[in-house]
Amino acid sequence: MPSFAGSALQGNFFLLFGLWWSIKYPLKYFLQRRNAESQPSRWIPCMDIIEGTAKAFFALGGILVEQFVPNGPHMTLYDDKTQHWVQLMNWQNMTMYLFYGFSGVVDVLAYSPLKLPVGLDRLLVAVALFAEGFLFQFHDYQGAALTSHLYSLLLIAVFAAAFCTLLEVFLRDHILLELLRASLFILQGSWFWQIAFVLYPPLGGPGWSQEDYGNKNFLTMCFFWHYAVGLLVMCINGSFSLCCPNGCSVSLEDVDVELDLPSCLPRRKRDVDPVLLPQTSTE
Repeated sequence: MPSFAGSALQGNFFLLFGLWWSIKYPLKYFLQRRNAESQPSRWIPCMDIIEGTAKAFFALGGILVEQFVPNGPHMTLYDDKTQHWVQLMNWQNMTMYLFYGFSGVVDVLAYSPLKLPVGLDRLLVAVALFAEGFLFQFHDYQGAALTSHLYSLLLIAVFAAAFCTLLEVFLRDHILLELLRASLFILQGSWFWQIAFVLYPPLGGPGWSQEDYGNKNFLTMCFFWHYAVGLLVMCINGSFSLCCPNGCSVSLEDVDVELDLPSCLPRRKRDVDPVLLPQTSTE
């Protein structure tokens, strides 16, 4: 929905997954390097399933919000009385959330007995990003120059993330591509927040002037400041991920709950009965 809350909701969606990936992928990479000769961690599939479930539920929440806010379309696409489309911006945002919801469902089904093709989860993320990009690309901004410029900058992050994720379909578990995707999602999330403050000031009043060329120049520069801050955040999260496996004395995947965990608990001192050996008869 074209409001501060709607742009902030979209920003939170992309920030959530971008920040999560900036921790998950470095941690996964360092754990795999540390345990190169052992089996992969059992926690990685669990994290992927939780991530897919969260993505699907978040997308469902976005769809419901876009449709059933007080001034929303309420599942009405075309009004026969007025002969006009009803809140097409809400429908476009709902379509974006719909494709990310499909991606979340595939993330969960990838670990089901269905045995989906490898790379299908990344392909659905790429399809969702392309759908998002084309929805914003061909949206009619009604001559609002600054609004069009804001979303044109957003499209840089969207299509770059789409092509990056498409490469991941063929280059599975490539740490550089995964980190690039995470950084571009963080950029998308923070830029949606920037759009919210520029077009829909939370304290009321008109948004920034659409005709001032200084605003366009500043926001172009600000876009790359956003990316610089996102890269800095990723460096901090990557450092945390590096320190985590090195600082843990016991790796979670090396602990068996039934056999190894009791051995980690403190034991009481007890007397050990001597071993009774069978006496042999001497002739």
